[in-house]
Amino acid sequence: MSTLVKKVKLSGVGIHSGLPVDMTVLPSKKYGIFFKRTDINGSELIPARFDNVGETLLRNTTVGGKNGAHVQTIEHLMAALFLVGIDSAVIEINGSETPILDGSAYEFYKAFEKVADKKKTMKKIIVKKTVIARRNELAKYMPWWKRIKMTILNHTIWRRGNGYVKLSPNNDGLVIDATLVYKDKIIGTQSFSCKLDGSKKSVDNFVKNISKSRTFGKYSEWEWLKAHGMGRGANENNVIALNDSGDGTLNKLYYPDEFVRHKIIDAVGDMFTSGGFVYGHLESYKGSHALNNLVLRKLFSDKSNYEIV
Repeated sequence: MSTLVKKVKLSGVGIHSGLPVDMTVLPSKKYGIFFKRTDINGSELIPARFDNVGETLLRNTTVGGKNGAHVQTIEHLMAALFLVGIDSAVIEINGSETPILDGSAYEFYKAFEKVADKKKTMKKIIVKKTVIARRNELAKYMPWWKRIKMTILNHTIWRRGNGYVKLSPNNDGLVIDATLVYKDKIIGTQSFSCKLDGSKKSVDNFVKNISKSRTFGKYSEWEWLKAHGMGRGANENNVIALNDSGDGTLNKLYYPDEFVRHKIIDAVGDMFTSGGFVYGHLESYKGSHALNNLVLRKLFSDKSNYEIV
């Protein structure tokens, strides 16, 4: 178990709600990452675990009950906590969404880097058998009203019907191979790979080459997103905005393939909802938060699929 040596305060706006939010990450003697809604009287701790993920349709990962105490867009924060090795913390937050900051994991990482107790290591979750989550399976795990909601609010996901996320055995850390396929010319087909093995070198490589990659979306969709409760906190500093024709962006890219690099941040954050360091090979083809969550649910559905060290 590894926690913080002192608390960290962060403030900003939620990328979807657009509302200001204050967040304090506190040291904890209780194993796991937990959120506590300070704006809700009597709010209990909300585990940031795969089996407590209640919503992925708003292009993010949400923990807790969507109609009760919940916190959304946790993936960038979770990725940063994983990178610095913090697996035990209580996060007090006075809103329903973490601050988006710069749209990546970098500012979260910089805030935690110097306050992590690096003398201890996280528990390892060793993948023993291959599990795969396919896009066409997602509907099977949803009630009928969610299937309708997905069709209305997240129509683009249906165009990625052959997407999948696969976890296979790998005893040398977490290896991620991610591929995006978009019709937008500036994205097209992009692939990127990384490896995290617990070493400083692998973390430094991630911070340098991946951690600053931002989330993205089409500028022409912004008004539609805002009308449906999304993207209200987006701006030129925290989102890559694609132009209407899809052949360029309205703000400068850090890398030509920043889009797929950001998907690796999302994957790392989602994998950390496992409660530990997943040792495996993650292959993501047209992946999503929903597929990341489903592959973890499949992994933990059978004790012969994994070993905890």
